Amino acid sequence: MKKIVALLVLAVGFTITTQAQRGERGEHEKLTAEQQTELAVKKMTLKLDLTPAQQRQIKPLLAEKIAKRKTMHAKKKAMKESGKKREKLSADDRYAKKSKMLDAQIAFKADMKRILNEKQFERFEKMSARKMHGAKKKMKKRKHRKEMKREKADK
Repeated sequence: MKKIVALLVLAVGFTITTQAQRGERGEHEKLTAEQQTELAVKKMTLKLDLTPAQQRQIKPLLAEKIAKRKTMHAKKKAMKESGKKREKLSADDRYAKKSKMLDAQIAFKADMKRILNEKQFERFEKMSARKMHGAKKKMKKRKHRKEMKREKADK
């Protein structure tokens, strides 16, 4: 009996600690687009052994990509705060949006291929694939959590 009580106390303590740590995530200041670009270039330099010339060529590409991401995030946040529901896109709108996104990815990849040598580009491809795989996993987890919350709310 004492073991069961001790185990329950330990489990509750662990759960509370974990929940408290999760709440601290959003309290720090956000980095500016320039800071994010600089960090991304430095990470790529370390992973791909970029030359200074390559760094100068890649920096504006990453800056543009990060700026677009920030504007999209700001739009979503504004929509969420205003309380508006996201409207369903028609098939044509969804196609146009997806096509535009894929065109941007193709252009970025082509620019990177132009800037990097073969070995660097191969490593870049592996890094991108790994990143995409991780992002897909995160999306699945997030979707699953949302479904679980809905089920709890329905009960």
